[in-house]
Amino acid sequence: MEESRAAVKEYLLASDFDQTLSFHDSGLILSELVGIPAEEFVKKTHVLAQQNLVQQGAELAYLLIHDAEYRSRVRREHLAQAGKRVRLKKNIRQLRQLLLDGIEGFRFNLQVISAAPQPVIESALETILPADHIHGTKFLFDKNGRVESLVRATAGNGKVTTLDDLQAKLQIGADRIIYVGDGSSDIQVMLHVNRRDGFTIAASESKQIAQIAKRTVSSDNALSIFITILEEIVGWNQSKIRAFFEEHGLLIREWDRSRTDWLEIGQSAPHAPEPEEPLDAARG
Repeated sequence: MEESRAAVKEYLLASDFDQTLSFHDSGLILSELVGIPAEEFVKKTHVLAQQNLVQQGAELAYLLIHDAEYRSRVRREHLAQAGKRVRLKKNIRQLRQLLLDGIEGFRFNLQVISAAPQPVIESALETILPADHIHGTKFLFDKNGRVESLVRATAGNGKVTTLDDLQAKLQIGADRIIYVGDGSSDIQVMLHVNRRDGFTIAASESKQIAQIAKRTVSSDNALSIFITILEEIVGWNQSKIRAFFEEHGLLIREWDRSRTDWLEIGQSAPHAPEPEEPLDAARG
C-alpha cells in the first residue's frame, strides 16, 4: 500500500472562480440581486482599477466595506443567494472526480483561490467542493449581517500568499503546482507559478493573461482544463484523450487548436531616397 502511494504523483491544481469555473463576475450578480444596476457596478470598479486603490480583483471587497450604497444594501444572506444564481461551467463535479482518481499514477488536489467573497463561492459549489477547498475573500459581519471588516482579500498578491500556504500545508513541490485563471487579478500568481517551474492555464483569450500562461483553453465545459492537463502533464496525445473521454461517456465534438499572434503594426519612418549616381559613373 505504501509503495503504491509513493508511486502516485501528487499535484496541486488551484483555480480562480469568476469566469474560470463560472461565466460571470459574481459582483455583477450580487449588485443586481440588491437592486444596483450592473452598469453602476462596472463604473465603480473601473474607477477603482484606474486609481490603483486596491489590488486588482479586490474591487468588490472595497465596495462592500467602503461604498455607502453597497454597505446599506448588502447583507450576509445576499452573498449566499448570489452564489445560487451563479451560472457554473459544465461538469465541474466530474472534473473533480477525474482529477482525484481518473488517471493511474496521478492525483490532482483541486482548490479554488478567488477574489470573490467566500460565501458566494461556497454557496455556488456547495455540493461539488468542500468548503475547506475554497479560499475566497473573507469578511467579518455585524449582528445585522452587514459587512463590518475585511479578514482576507484573495486578490493579486493575496493569491500568491494563499497558494504558498496551501503548498506548504499539502507538502507539494513547486514544479507540481498548476494554476488556472482568466484575468488581471491572476497575473501575479501566474508569474509566481511560472518562475518556479509550475504550469499555468489561461481560461480566457484575453491578451493580458494569455501571453503569460503556458496554455490557453476556451470552452464552456470545465473538463477542458482536464484535457490540457492530460496533454501537458500526463503526456497523452489527442487520440488517447478522445478514447479516454469516450470511456467515460463523453464526446469531444470539436477540438480546434490554434495559436493567436497579437500584433500592432504601424507605419515606419520613410526612408531617405538614395542619392543618384553621377551620369558618367553610371555609364562607365
